[in-house]
Amino acid sequence: MSDVLDLTCDLIRRASVTPADEGCQAVIAQRLGAAGFTCEHLRFGEVDNLWATHGDAASGPTLVLLGHTDVVPPGPREAWASDPFAPEVRDGVLYGRGAADMKGSVAAFVLAAEQFVRAHPRHAGRIAVLLTSDEEGDAIDGVRKVADLFRARGERIDWCVTGEPSSTRVLGDLLRVGRRGSLSATLTVRGVQGHVAYPEKARNPIHQALPALAALTARRWDDGYESFPPTSLQVSNVHAGTGANNVIPGELQVLFNLRYNPTWSADALVAECESILAAHGLDANGPDCSIHWHRSGEPFYTPEGPLRAAARDVLAAFAGAAPEESTGGGTSDARFIAPLGAHCIEIGPVNASIHKVDEHVRVADLERLPDLYRALIERLLA
Repeated sequence: MSDVLDLTCDLIRRASVTPADEGCQAVIAQRLGAAGFTCEHLRFGEVDNLWATHGDAASGPTLVLLGHTDVVPPGPREAWASDPFAPEVRDGVLYGRGAADMKGSVAAFVLAAEQFVRAHPRHAGRIAVLLTSDEEGDAIDGVRKVADLFRARGERIDWCVTGEPSSTRVLGDLLRVGRRGSLSATLTVRGVQGHVAYPEKARNPIHQALPALAALTARRWDDGYESFPPTSLQVSNVHAGTGANNVIPGELQVLFNLRYNPTWSADALVAECESILAAHGLDANGPDCSIHWHRSGEPFYTPEGPLRAAARDVLAAFAGAAPEESTGGGTSDARFIAPLGAHCIEIGPVNASIHKVDEHVRVADLERLPDLYRALIERLLA
């Protein structure tokens, strides 16, 4: 068994469902400490974070390898062909929760970092590994909180490589150079409950909200931004009523989310949405309406520069062709590192099975991943 496969299997055996880490970071810290890294454990609430560094930030740029040790719940165990927390290789494929998202990448980071400092003990700048156990959950006490700490103590990060599973068909065929922002809302409209036969004695919150919701969903927010698609608003849940067909509900709750490009900021979108609501009779600060906003993270975009150029060349060598450069997908913890001034990219294994039953990664891809990351590190710091 190869070193990266062995370490990945060790991590998978640890059922680190968010926010549990189950000792993953302790195993990694022990290895990186033995390789000469300085390891700092940062625990906030129930979340474990690891910051491991090698080198001197004063002597050159800081390159961070960013990952997470937590995983999503496996779902029904009986639906899996094998125990999700008992890694198993079948026909050249490793199965287990976290194999692709993202314990395989974390293991590859560790191997690449160890190999790099062994070969270049006096390398320029600083290489760092940053891990959290709160990426798949609320992401409050993970990298978000670590970034706040870094900001307070003046920690400089120049480049960040996140190991999220980004490849689509073969390892290295996609380079993620940005992500959209995410803004969620819970809209509550309060009416007056009553009998449907006597609407004059009630006030239907569904009827009150429909014009505003129609306006929000019909609005064209923008035409995209460079490689970003247009901003999108999607209503994800609508709830009202008692379940009876003869009762006008007294309250309506609507959940919606905006995925937005750098044309917008969260504050600008909040103001625009509340303006549309107000124009249709829903005052977000009034007695009959309220709205709660959750800012998951602003969009980020890495322009042309040393990081993007080096990644493009390395991935082309590994995949046999230049990678697609994309800003698609959901969100990642890079959204918290980018505001520190870092250029951020994402490179990882094929994402076809992430969060699914029988999550898996090809062993051949896993065993190439440390070489890919090490090649990128050497292009930037050697």
